[in-house]
Amino acid sequence: MIIVNDYETRFITYLQSERQYSDDTVIAYREDLKDFKSFLAESGDDADLRHVKKLDVQVYLSYLFDGQKARTTIARRISSLRSFYEYLLRERLVTQNPFAYVTLKKQPSRLPRFFYETEMTALFTAASENPSPELGLRDRAVLEMLYATGMRVSELCDLNLGDIDATTQLVLVHGKGNKERYVPFGRYAKDAVARYLTGSRTPLMAKYQKHHQTVFINHYGDPITSTGVEYLLNKVIERSSLTGDIHPHMLRHTFATHLLEHGADLRTVQELLGHSSLSTTQIYTHVTNAHLKRDYRQYFPRATHD
Repeated sequence: MIIVNDYETRFITYLQSERQYSDDTVIAYREDLKDFKSFLAESGDDADLRHVKKLDVQVYLSYLFDGQKARTTIARRISSLRSFYEYLLRERLVTQNPFAYVTLKKQPSRLPRFFYETEMTALFTAASENPSPELGLRDRAVLEMLYATGMRVSELCDLNLGDIDATTQLVLVHGKGNKERYVPFGRYAKDAVARYLTGSRTPLMAKYQKHHQTVFINHYGDPITSTGVEYLLNKVIERSSLTGDIHPHMLRHTFATHLLEHGADLRTVQELLGHSSLSTTQIYTHVTNAHLKRDYRQYFPRATHD
């Protein structure tokens, strides 16, 4: 049995209250701590995380690589544990951070996946084809808002009715770290949300006698979760003519890519996405450049040799 110590509980509370991390992120941190403690216990070592040495860390990393864990999983666990020990250092519960200098060799970053405009049209059509007319309205509105604003799925789930101003066509997005930003949305999203509120949300809320301000709901009238959004989007792509999978973040990538392809300024895209650093946004210039080069080679008659 793995015992959770008081300082671990305080760390989780710190992530929730001071860092304002999302529920999914906090769960990931908690699972990473649990996995590390389980490893220490199974290795016969002291499972008190305050007594971990650099040798323990090296053996743990070997264990992760031997277990063929995904590189992203290993990187996340290192990051989680490094942050945990930084917290213990500040609380003077340890004298050093055993994960302070642990790094992975950097691999070439993958370009974000996005949908072409014709593919988005196919998705919009499929979203409206839910066997349940009420949920079809909901699916279309979710898809329209994600694409029209580029917001994260967690931000979409946190939207309240008062955050959407249909008159000015602006939505107040509650972003990471308790940061807020206004993002405009177009006529298609405005119309889809209006139809959803009238033809889907209102009757479902009345049917199940629900009373809350969350905009997007599940089929029981409760606030929809990030997992729920992923599920409905997977159903949308199953009903479409497209192949492959879909993730809500792909719509965020699509939003940014399409803006840049149509001439938007990088600083504007940064502000709309809620990125604190322009370098985070700059990856989309690589996406658009790769897209342009690919189309050039495909369509320009003298781009390649026969």
